[in-house]
Amino acid sequence: MMNILSNNKLVMAAAAVVIAGAIWYGFSGGTSSGTLLGTESATSAVNAENKDIVETLLILRSVELSGTIFSSNIFRGLQDFSTEITQEPVGRTDPFAPLTASPVAPASKPASKSQPPASQTNSGNTSPLFSPLD
Repeated sequence: MMNILSNNKLVMAAAAVVIAGAIWYGFSGGTSSGTLLGTESATSAVNAENKDIVETLLILRSVELSGTIFSSNIFRGLQDFSTEITQEPVGRTDPFAPLTASPVAPASKPASKSQPPASQTNSGNTSPLFSPLD
């Protein structure tokens, strides 16, 4: 092994110089002489396709709104056709609870005057559509 190193010193030195040069070039090759920060005018940055959009935005920027529209007879003649949202009944307190759990009655629901007899109520163990045969 020592014989190979002593015979090829010149080749190994040249390879080390080439590798060092490649590393140096890789790390320093991306710099440019120009400044990194610069300014452009807004008109030169806009291409022809977007020029009409920019012109429309500039026109809209100059528009001033005043409250005179609210005092006109046409605005006062407008009618409201919206419908009032009614309160809907609320479902179970925990919709993911098993159905065999005892339900908790909401406090806002009044008790009905005509409740079915105890023999006809569903205990939660059987379906109300299918009653056991006598």
